[in-house]
Amino acid sequence: MVTVGADFEGQRLDNFLLRELKGVPRSLIYKIVRKGEVRVNKGRTNVKYRLQTGDLVRIPPVRRPSADNNSQNQPHRGLQERIADSILYEDKQLLVLNKPSGVAVHGGSGISFGVIETLRAMRPEEKSLELVHRLDRETSGCLMITKRRSMLAHLHELIRSDQIEKKYLALVDGDWGRKQQVTVDAPLKKNTLKGGERVVTIDADGKPSITHFTVQEKFTAQEQLGSCMLIEALLETGRTHQIRVHLASLKTPILGDVKYGDQTANKTMRQIGLHRLFLHAHRLTFTHPESGKLMTFKAPMDAELTETLKILRG
Repeated sequence: MVTVGADFEGQRLDNFLLRELKGVPRSLIYKIVRKGEVRVNKGRTNVKYRLQTGDLVRIPPVRRPSADNNSQNQPHRGLQERIADSILYEDKQLLVLNKPSGVAVHGGSGISFGVIETLRAMRPEEKSLELVHRLDRETSGCLMITKRRSMLAHLHELIRSDQIEKKYLALVDGDWGRKQQVTVDAPLKKNTLKGGERVVTIDADGKPSITHFTVQEKFTAQEQLGSCMLIEALLETGRTHQIRVHLASLKTPILGDVKYGDQTANKTMRQIGLHRLFLHAHRLTFTHPESGKLMTFKAPMDAELTETLKILRG
Protein backbone atom coordinates (compact mmCIF):
# COMPACT_ATOMS: atom_id res chain seq x y z
CA MET A 1 0.00 0.00 0.00
CA VAL A 2 1.53 3.32 -1.11
CA THR A 3 0.23 6.75 -0.12
CA VAL A 4 0.62 9.31 -2.90
CA GLY A 5 2.69 12.34 -1.88
CA ALA A 6 2.27 15.93 -3.07
CA ASP A 7 5.14 15.52 -5.58
CA PHE A 8 3.03 13.06 -7.59
CA GLU A 9 -0.17 15.11 -7.65
CA GLY A 10 -1.67 14.86 -11.14
CA GLN A 11 0.60 12.06 -12.38
CA ARG A 12 -1.00 9.29 -14.44
CA LEU A 13 -1.34 5.94 -12.69
CA ASP A 14 0.67 4.03 -15.31
CA ASN A 15 3.66 6.38 -14.99
CA PHE A 16 3.46 6.16 -11.20
CA LEU A 17 3.50 2.35 -11.34
CA LEU A 18 6.39 2.29 -13.82
CA ARG A 19 8.43 4.22 -11.28
CA GLU A 20 7.36 2.06 -8.33
CA LEU A 21 7.92 -1.21 -10.23
CA LYS A 22 11.26 -0.47 -11.87
CA GLY A 23 12.08 -2.80 -14.75
CA VAL A 24 8.54 -4.13 -15.12
CA PRO A 25 7.31 -3.84 -18.75
CA ARG A 26 4.60 -1.31 -19.50
CA SER A 27 2.46 -4.10 -20.98
CA LEU A 28 2.42 -5.88 -17.61
CA ILE A 29 1.52 -2.62 -15.84
CA TYR A 30 -1.49 -2.26 -18.15
CA LYS A 31 -2.46 -5.89 -17.57
CA ILE A 32 -2.51 -5.74 -13.75
CA VAL A 33 -4.50 -2.49 -13.82
CA ARG A 34 -6.99 -3.91 -16.33
CA LYS A 35 -7.47 -7.05 -14.19
CA GLY A 36 -8.18 -4.92 -11.12
CA GLU A 37 -5.08 -6.05 -9.22
CA VAL A 38 -4.14 -2.40 -8.73
CA ARG A 39 -6.60 -0.47 -6.56
CA VAL A 40 -6.80 3.24 -5.79
CA ASN A 41 -8.65 4.04 -2.56
CA LYS A 42 -9.91 0.42 -2.61
CA GLY A 43 -11.54 0.84 -6.02
CA ARG A 44 -10.73 -0.23 -9.59
CA THR A 45 -9.54 2.43 -12.02
CA ASN A 46 -7.66 2.73 -15.33
CA VAL A 47 -4.12 3.66 -16.32
CA LYS A 48 -5.13 7.22 -17.29
CA TYR A 49 -6.33 8.08 -13.77
CA ARG A 50 -4.60 11.22 -12.42
CA LEU A 51 -3.41 10.66 -8.87
CA GLN A 52 -4.34 13.01 -6.04
CA THR A 53 -2.33 13.77 -2.91
CA GLY A 54 -3.30 11.26 -0.23
CA ASP A 55 -4.59 8.57 -2.62
CA LEU A 56 -3.92 5.05 -1.33
CA VAL A 57 -2.59 2.77 -4.07
CA ARG A 58 -2.52 -0.99 -3.70
CA ILE A 59 0.34 -2.47 -5.74
CA PRO A 60 0.19 -6.29 -6.12
CA PRO A 61 3.21 -8.61 -6.01
CA VAL A 62 4.85 -8.59 -9.44
CA ARG A 63 7.67 -10.79 -10.70
CA ARG A 64 10.55 -8.50 -11.54
CA PRO A 65 13.24 -9.27 -14.12
CA SER A 66 16.13 -11.34 -12.79
CA ALA A 67 19.52 -9.78 -12.20
CA ASP A 68 20.83 -11.66 -15.26
CA ASN A 69 18.31 -9.89 -17.48
CA ASN A 70 18.65 -6.50 -15.82
CA SER A 71 20.85 -5.10 -18.58
CA GLN A 72 18.03 -5.73 -21.05
CA ASN A 73 15.84 -3.38 -19.02
CA GLN A 74 18.25 -0.46 -19.16
CA PRO A 75 18.81 1.93 -22.07
CA HIS A 76 22.11 1.18 -23.79
CA ARG A 77 25.09 3.37 -23.02
CA GLY A 78 25.13 4.98 -26.47
CA LEU A 79 21.57 6.29 -26.03
CA GLN A 80 22.36 7.58 -22.54
CA GLU A 81 25.39 9.44 -23.88
CA ARG A 82 23.33 10.99 -26.70
CA ILE A 83 20.73 12.23 -24.24
CA ALA A 84 23.37 13.57 -21.83
CA ASP A 85 25.14 15.41 -24.66
CA SER A 86 21.86 16.96 -25.84
CA ILE A 87 21.11 18.94 -22.64
CA LEU A 88 20.87 22.67 -23.43
CA TYR A 89 19.75 23.95 -20.03
CA GLU A 90 19.14 22.65 -16.53
CA ASP A 91 18.07 24.06 -13.17
CA LYS A 92 16.35 22.62 -10.10
CA GLN A 93 12.99 22.44 -11.84
CA LEU A 94 13.57 22.15 -15.58
CA LEU A 95 15.59 20.38 -18.26
CA VAL A 96 15.69 21.50 -21.90
CA LEU A 97 17.15 19.12 -24.48
CA ASN A 98 18.05 19.38 -28.14
CA LYS A 99 16.36 16.05 -28.90
CA PRO A 100 18.17 14.05 -31.58
CA SER A 101 16.23 12.93 -34.64
CA GLY A 102 15.29 9.26 -34.53
CA VAL A 103 14.85 9.16 -30.75
CA ALA A 104 11.26 8.88 -29.50
CA VAL A 105 10.19 11.07 -26.57
CA HIS A 106 8.75 8.00 -24.79
CA GLY A 107 8.62 4.23 -25.21
CA GLY A 108 5.83 2.29 -26.92
CA SER A 109 5.01 0.68 -30.27
CA GLY A 110 8.06 -1.56 -30.13
CA ILE A 111 10.34 1.13 -28.64
CA SER A 112 11.64 0.20 -25.19
CA PHE A 113 13.31 3.48 -24.28
CA GLY A 114 12.54 7.02 -25.27
CA VAL A 115 13.94 10.25 -23.88
CA ILE A 116 11.92 10.17 -20.66
CA GLU A 117 12.64 6.51 -19.82
CA THR A 118 16.33 7.05 -20.52
CA LEU A 119 16.51 10.12 -18.27
CA ARG A 120 14.73 8.26 -15.46
CA ALA A 121 17.21 5.39 -15.75
CA MET A 122 20.14 7.83 -15.76
CA ARG A 123 18.81 9.76 -12.75
CA PRO A 124 17.00 7.41 -10.37
CA GLU A 125 17.22 10.04 -7.62
CA GLU A 126 14.95 12.34 -9.65
CA LYS A 127 11.47 11.12 -8.73
CA SER A 128 9.34 13.51 -10.77
CA LEU A 129 10.81 13.70 -14.28
CA GLU A 130 7.97 14.33 -16.77
CA LEU A 131 7.61 15.43 -20.41
CA VAL A 132 6.08 18.89 -20.79
CA HIS A 133 5.25 18.39 -24.48
CA ARG A 134 6.17 16.05 -27.31
CA LEU A 135 8.01 15.98 -30.62
CA ASP A 136 7.68 13.43 -33.41
CA ARG A 137 10.38 10.78 -33.36
CA GLU A 138 12.05 12.13 -36.51
CA THR A 139 11.80 15.78 -35.42
CA SER A 140 14.80 17.23 -33.59
CA GLY A 141 15.12 20.26 -31.34
CA CYS A 142 13.90 21.88 -28.12
CA LEU A 143 12.16 19.51 -25.71
CA MET A 144 11.24 20.39 -22.11
CA ILE A 145 11.24 17.97 -19.16
CA THR A 146 10.27 19.08 -15.66
CA LYS A 147 11.83 17.87 -12.41
CA ARG A 148 8.99 19.08 -10.16
CA ARG A 149 5.26 18.42 -10.45
CA SER A 150 4.53 22.06 -9.62
CA MET A 151 6.64 23.22 -12.59
CA LEU A 152 4.83 20.77 -14.88
CA ALA A 153 1.47 22.25 -13.84
CA HIS A 154 2.76 25.81 -14.40
CA LEU A 155 4.06 25.04 -17.90
CA HIS A 156 0.91 23.17 -18.90
CA GLU A 157 -1.09 26.23 -17.92
CA LEU A 158 1.18 28.40 -20.10
CA ILE A 159 0.61 26.01 -23.01
CA ARG A 160 -3.17 26.12 -22.53
CA SER A 161 -3.11 29.94 -22.51
CA ASP A 162 -0.79 30.16 -25.58
CA GLN A 163 2.05 31.73 -23.60
CA ILE A 164 4.82 29.44 -24.86
CA GLU A 165 6.19 30.38 -28.29
CA LYS A 166 7.44 27.42 -30.34
CA LYS A 167 9.26 28.00 -33.61
CA TYR A 168 10.42 25.35 -36.05
CA LEU A 169 12.59 25.28 -39.17
CA ALA A 170 11.58 23.13 -42.13
CA LEU A 171 13.02 22.63 -45.59
CA VAL A 172 10.16 22.26 -48.06
CA ASP A 173 9.80 21.21 -51.68
CA GLY A 174 8.51 23.96 -53.98
CA ASP A 175 8.19 27.73 -54.09
CA TRP A 176 5.47 30.21 -53.05
CA GLY A 177 6.53 32.79 -55.59
CA ARG A 178 6.41 36.30 -54.12
CA LYS A 179 4.70 35.22 -50.90
CA GLN A 180 6.92 35.55 -47.84
CA GLN A 181 4.30 34.73 -45.19
CA VAL A 182 1.45 32.22 -45.21
CA THR A 183 -1.00 31.28 -42.45
CA VAL A 184 -2.84 27.97 -42.56
CA ASP A 185 -6.04 27.71 -40.52
CA ALA A 186 -7.27 24.16 -41.13
CA PRO A 187 -8.73 21.69 -38.58
CA LEU A 188 -6.89 18.40 -38.17
CA LYS A 189 -8.23 14.96 -37.37
CA LYS A 190 -6.36 11.76 -36.50
CA ASN A 191 -7.17 8.72 -38.60
CA THR A 192 -5.92 5.14 -38.54
CA LEU A 193 -5.30 3.35 -41.82
CA LYS A 194 -5.32 -0.38 -42.44
CA GLY A 195 -2.25 -1.94 -40.91
CA GLY A 196 -2.37 0.35 -37.90
CA GLU A 197 -0.51 3.29 -39.45
CA ARG A 198 -1.76 6.59 -38.05
CA VAL A 199 -2.14 9.62 -40.29
CA VAL A 200 -3.57 13.09 -39.75
CA THR A 201 -5.85 14.74 -42.29
CA ILE A 202 -7.53 18.11 -42.74
CA ASP A 203 -11.15 17.55 -41.76
CA ALA A 204 -14.01 19.89 -40.87
CA ASP A 205 -14.71 17.67 -37.85
CA GLY A 206 -11.13 17.93 -36.61
CA LYS A 207 -9.57 20.12 -33.94
CA PRO A 208 -8.82 23.80 -34.75
CA SER A 209 -5.23 24.12 -35.98
CA ILE A 210 -3.32 27.26 -36.97
CA THR A 211 0.27 27.61 -38.19
CA HIS A 212 2.07 30.76 -39.34
CA PHE A 213 4.85 30.25 -41.91
CA THR A 214 7.61 32.70 -42.90
CA VAL A 215 10.16 32.14 -45.68
CA GLN A 216 13.73 32.32 -44.38
CA GLU A 217 15.69 31.38 -47.51
CA LYS A 218 15.02 30.20 -51.05
CA PHE A 219 17.05 27.78 -53.15
CA THR A 220 16.52 27.92 -56.90
CA ALA A 221 16.46 24.85 -59.12
CA GLN A 222 19.91 23.39 -59.78
CA GLU A 223 20.47 20.31 -61.96
CA GLN A 224 18.31 17.45 -60.62
CA LEU A 225 17.15 19.45 -57.58
CA GLY A 226 13.93 21.43 -57.83
CA SER A 227 13.22 24.71 -56.04
CA CYS A 228 12.95 24.51 -52.26
CA MET A 229 12.61 26.87 -49.30
CA LEU A 230 13.74 27.06 -45.70
CA ILE A 231 10.61 27.95 -43.72
CA GLU A 232 10.09 29.07 -40.13
CA ALA A 233 6.86 27.77 -38.60
CA LEU A 234 5.20 29.40 -35.59
CA LEU A 235 2.63 27.20 -33.89
CA GLU A 236 -0.57 28.77 -32.62
CA THR A 237 -1.91 25.31 -31.74
CA GLY A 238 -0.01 22.09 -31.13
CA ARG A 239 -1.69 19.19 -32.93
CA THR A 240 -0.07 15.91 -33.95
CA HIS A 241 1.81 16.31 -37.27
CA GLN A 242 0.40 19.84 -37.58
CA ILE A 243 3.31 21.47 -39.42
CA ARG A 244 3.78 18.47 -41.72
CA VAL A 245 0.12 18.28 -42.77
CA HIS A 246 -0.33 22.04 -43.15
CA LEU A 247 2.74 22.34 -45.39
CA ALA A 248 1.65 19.35 -47.46
CA SER A 249 -1.75 21.03 -47.95
CA LEU A 250 0.08 23.99 -49.54
CA LYS A 251 1.72 21.59 -52.06
CA THR A 252 5.08 22.31 -50.41
CA PRO A 253 5.69 19.22 -48.24
CA ILE A 254 8.67 18.90 -45.92
CA LEU A 255 11.64 17.21 -47.56
CA GLY A 256 12.45 13.86 -46.02
CA ASP A 257 8.83 13.32 -44.91
CA VAL A 258 8.00 9.74 -45.90
CA LYS A 259 4.39 9.97 -44.66
CA TYR A 260 3.15 13.25 -46.12
CA GLY A 261 5.91 14.23 -48.53
CA ASP A 262 6.84 13.76 -52.18
CA GLN A 263 8.76 10.50 -52.57
CA THR A 264 10.54 11.58 -55.77
CA ALA A 265 11.84 14.75 -54.10
CA ASN A 266 12.82 12.73 -51.01
CA LYS A 267 14.82 10.32 -53.17
CA THR A 268 16.68 13.21 -54.77
CA MET A 269 17.49 14.70 -51.36
CA ARG A 270 18.82 11.33 -50.14
CA GLN A 271 21.34 11.48 -52.98
CA ILE A 272 22.82 14.64 -51.44
CA GLY A 273 22.79 13.23 -47.90
CA LEU A 274 19.40 14.07 -46.36
CA HIS A 275 18.04 10.82 -44.90
CA ARG A 276 15.74 12.30 -42.25
CA LEU A 277 12.75 14.60 -41.92
CA PHE A 278 13.97 18.19 -42.22
CA LEU A 279 11.96 19.55 -39.29
CA HIS A 280 13.70 21.10 -36.30
CA ALA A 281 12.26 22.82 -33.19
CA HIS A 282 14.86 25.56 -33.12
CA ARG A 283 13.47 28.13 -30.67
CA LEU A 284 11.37 28.08 -27.48
CA THR A 285 10.35 31.20 -25.53
CA PHE A 286 8.28 31.67 -22.37
CA THR A 287 8.22 33.61 -19.11
CA HIS A 288 9.38 31.51 -16.17
CA PRO A 289 6.25 31.07 -13.99
CA GLU A 290 8.14 31.58 -10.71
CA SER A 291 11.05 33.93 -11.42
CA GLY A 292 9.19 36.01 -14.01
CA LYS A 293 12.28 35.90 -16.22
CA LEU A 294 11.89 35.64 -20.00
CA MET A 295 13.49 32.33 -21.06
CA THR A 296 14.60 31.72 -24.64
CA PHE A 297 16.21 28.48 -25.75
CA LYS A 298 17.80 27.90 -29.16
CA ALA A 299 18.76 24.45 -30.42
CA PRO A 300 21.42 24.20 -33.16
CA MET A 301 20.67 21.94 -36.12
CA ASP A 302 22.54 18.67 -36.40
CA ALA A 303 25.30 18.02 -38.95
CA GLU A 304 22.97 16.36 -41.48
CA LEU A 305 20.68 19.39 -41.68
CA THR A 306 23.48 21.97 -41.75
CA GLU A 307 25.35 20.02 -44.41
CA THR A 308 22.18 19.83 -46.55
CA LEU A 309 21.80 23.61 -46.43
CA LYS A 310 25.47 24.04 -47.22
CA ILE A 311 25.13 21.91 -50.36
CA LEU A 312 22.01 23.83 -51.48
CA ARG A 313 23.80 27.16 -50.99
CA GLY A 314 26.87 25.90 -52.81
